[in-house]
Amino acid sequence: MYREVLEEIGLSPNEAKIYEGLLDIGIASVPAISLKIGVHKRNIYDIIPKLLKKGLIYQIADTKENLYAALEPEKLSDLIWEKQAKLKNILPALQEQFKKTATGEAVYIYKGVEGFKNYLRDILTVGEDVYFVGAKGGWFDADLHIFIQKFLRQAREKKIKYFHIFDAEVKKFAPDLLKELGKPYRFLPKQYSTTGAIDIFGDHVVTFSGLTLKDITEDVTLVVIVNKKLADCYRTWFKFIWDHCRSSSV
Repeated sequence: MYREVLEEIGLSPNEAKIYEGLLDIGIASVPAISLKIGVHKRNIYDIIPKLLKKGLIYQIADTKENLYAALEPEKLSDLIWEKQAKLKNILPALQEQFKKTATGEAVYIYKGVEGFKNYLRDILTVGEDVYFVGAKGGWFDADLHIFIQKFLRQAREKKIKYFHIFDAEVKKFAPDLLKELGKPYRFLPKQYSTTGAIDIFGDHVVTFSGLTLKDITEDVTLVVIVNKKLADCYRTWFKFIWDHCRSSSV
């Protein structure tokens, strides 16, 4: 039932199955585990040492047959914390490596929900105000709920401001996100609604295709252009659109 989440935090599919299986049945032998989760005994014997090393299971001492049990799930939080600590230690060196090869100009593509998350991380990295044209509230897709709460908190800490020009539908069908994001915002006339959007922040211009109201599909495509002069042009065009769009009392 929880295997997908367990895999997302770093367990292999069979590691997740074995750990969840042991949580369900308690103390068990390899044959019993195999019968419970439908994984061949040979595979379980291969994986048991890995789970022991991670500290997620333990072996029962003083028994004729090797028996195993799961440690309390709180140990899973320790695994995440340990990985974060290791990453934090090497991040400065990785950043220096990145700076050596960064050109300051680039064009690349992000795709899907994970690509969308990368775009949000770029906003935090750049740390400047963000200007949106044709916004549809994609940040509030259900699959992004946990991620977006962390993003919004970090954006507040960095004092990043948002200037949204929403599609007209947002006003009627998604007033909740207007309250969450706050003013200032304006709306395009209804006849100019599209399935695309443009975001500008720092030296980044991000264009989207395949957007719908408060929804990010797996085939969403983001084209990212990193060029300061071009971003300045887009901000100028944004101001023109902003000045010609109606503000709202919502």
